Amino acid sequence: MGETCTEELILDQTSSQFTSSCSLEDEGDTGPRKPPGTGARLWGRVRSTLLRQKLDPQALQSKDWQRTVITMNGIEVKLSMKFTSREFSLKRMPSRKQSGVFGVKISVVTKRERSKVPLIVKQCVEEIERRGMEEVGIYRVSGVATDIQALKGAFDANNKDVSVMMSEMDVNAIAGTLKLYFRELPEPLFTDDLYPNFAGGIALSDSVAKESCMLNLLLSLPEPNLVTFLFLLDHLKRIADNESVNKMSFHNLATVFGPTLLRPSEKDSKIPSNATQPITMNDSWSLEVMSQVQVLLYFLQLEGIPTPDSKRQSILFSTEV
Repeated sequence: MGETCTEELILDQTSSQFTSSCSLEDEGDTGPRKPPGTGARLWGRVRSTLLRQKLDPQALQSKDWQRTVITMNGIEVKLSMKFTSREFSLKRMPSRKQSGVFGVKISVVTKRERSKVPLIVKQCVEEIERRGMEEVGIYRVSGVATDIQALKGAFDANNKDVSVMMSEMDVNAIAGTLKLYFRELPEPLFTDDLYPNFAGGIALSDSVAKESCMLNLLLSLPEPNLVTFLFLLDHLKRIADNESVNKMSFHNLATVFGPTLLRPSEKDSKIPSNATQPITMNDSWSLEVMSQVQVLLYFLQLEGIPTPDSKRQSILFSTEV
């Protein structure tokens, strides 16, 4: 059987991940099919090859897609690649529609909804826990982009049928919508001001000092950010409880969510915004990503979060969200 797969890639100067949409076309050959796993191994090789390559912003920063074809073991992979500069990939754009939820400050959304956690977070988590806990690669596997955009539009429009829409969609699209919500916040969940402190705290070598520093920083987050993070953290821990089935360990989840929940502000980032040199995985930005992953991994592995005062305790342990 001859197979042709078309993949579109948006290469991000600041991340080793890319988004893709793929369609597999059977050319009609009735010969014996390749054993299961061939496609997965092929995509692994393609992605690995791409991520090892140096990305030259000057060569890739154009409006046109660069196209290439890779043929392996009778499977033809057509790749379309386009470079996205850091200026656009990291910049959080406020929503034009303040009645929506995407791109709107989390404090604004929770105040409007009179909730402790944004409803979009609650609804996505509930649907994923209803039927996605054993989904292999949940949060790591990309959802269909058109489904994610449809859900984004429904949440922004406060569509009353959004629950019905979610029940009819692939669970990976719901996971992708939740990640997109956090990624498009005007300010990351861990805030611009506290980001350097979290990065410094996770680097401490003394375990006692590190725990004290990290917990104090966590409790310094604005109330909506703190409560939403703890709600998400509990959910991610439940996901990891099913690691034997879904293959999502604490480390895998931290790798997916760390750079989404923690991002440096433009002035604090180690990545030069006007970088003209080829970007490799050895550059300083990769150290930032590692730090972001480690911060979330730390909290995922922490068994309990003590609360220094009654106000925080009522917030942290309230079941009403």
